[in-house]
Amino acid sequence: LTKNVPVFVCTMAYPTVPCPLHVFEPRYRLMIRRSMETGTRQFGMCVSDAQNGFADHGCMLQIRNVHFLPDGRSVVDTVGGKRFRVLRRGMKDGYCTADIEYLEDVKV
Repeated sequence: LTKNVPVFVCTMAYPTVPCPLHVFEPRYRLMIRRSMETGTRQFGMCVSDAQNGFADHGCMLQIRNVHFLPDGRSVVDTVGGKRFRVLRRGMKDGYCTADIEYLEDVKV
């Protein structure tokens, strides 16, 4: 998953660290639903950036569980995966997308 990756613009996420989310905005409700329906069960997380919309680096989040509430909101249990660099920004149905490349740690 490196092309047109959905990006949740919210907070900082880190590899292996749980990141529980309360999703209520319609654009992100759609993004989470699509991530589940397509089977990828993942999306990128970046902090906001006033100039570019979102930061140049972020972390993939793996969806472990989703609890859909009757009013359309959801509580999403995610955990951080790989870190990435944004190569190109885009937009799809109100939420941000990006073409990305994964970052590898230098082995010591």
